[in-house]
Amino acid sequence: MQEEQVILVNENDEQIGLMEKMKAHIEVHLHRAFSVFVFNSRGELLLQQRALSKYHTPGLWTNTCCSHPRNGETLQQATSRRLREEMGMQCELSKAFDFIYKADVGQGLTEYEFDHVFFGYSDDLPSINKDEVEHYRYAKLTDIRNEMEANPEQFTVWFRIAFDRVEQHFLIKNKA
Repeated sequence: MQEEQVILVNENDEQIGLMEKMKAHIEVHLHRAFSVFVFNSRGELLLQQRALSKYHTPGLWTNTCCSHPRNGETLQQATSRRLREEMGMQCELSKAFDFIYKADVGQGLTEYEFDHVFFGYSDDLPSINKDEVEHYRYAKLTDIRNEMEANPEQFTVWFRIAFDRVEQHFLIKNKA
């Protein structure tokens, strides 16, 4: 079985190569990624707790789903694919913003990602893939913020980094 590869990019998100995923996280190469945030009609964000078997940040709470696009796959295709694979659901997804971050995620691994953030809206309940997701829950953004302030170690680093912009974008989009 071929190891999964990530798309190496420069700071303008221009593809400059491919690399085996674990090697990119060990050698700390900037690569393309995405994060999906799905909200329900009550304005609650669908959170997932990462499976306890994940190679990094197991058991931490994070956004609805996230991953890396495959070579030749558009971000729209990748986000839809991964939402189905992790959460067993589909909804229309639209690009909200992007950001670059670098963070130690333990076990000698560093995430260095050009992360494209997508929003979706759905009242469908997920049918989680237990290989990827331990649990899920819906929560109001204000409740999530309070939890992160009290216990930041229970959330993934990329979720904590993106949260302010997610909240701003959500409030502007929904004129709350």
